[in-house]
Amino acid sequence: MEITSSELKRCVLVNINGRIDGSSAPEMEQALKALMDSGHYRLVLDIGGVTFLSSAGIRVLVSTWKTVRRFNRGDLRLANVPPRISEVLDLTGLNDHFAQFSSNVEAVGSF
Repeated sequence: MEITSSELKRCVLVNINGRIDGSSAPEMEQALKALMDSGHYRLVLDIGGVTFLSSAGIRVLVSTWKTVRRFNRGDLRLANVPPRISEVLDLTGLNDHFAQFSSNVEAVGSF
């Protein structure tokens, strides 16, 4: 799994590529926690390159979403969600919790 982030004026854009499974989810959690610890609570996750999302990855998404929304500090938006990942989120009932956008520009502009 590969994670890169770039600070924008309105938020931080995080690009994630590869598989998010039990072995790579802790790495993703550490990267997102480091962003939140440095005061960034408006996050856009570009998951267009994600090929697999396990329950460990879903746990990281949910815990990050809860943390950024605590005390109305920010939000977590998903961009370029692949159809298979969208199906997983739909099956788990999380589609309603994550705002999904078809491009990074739309997701960043939503803040």
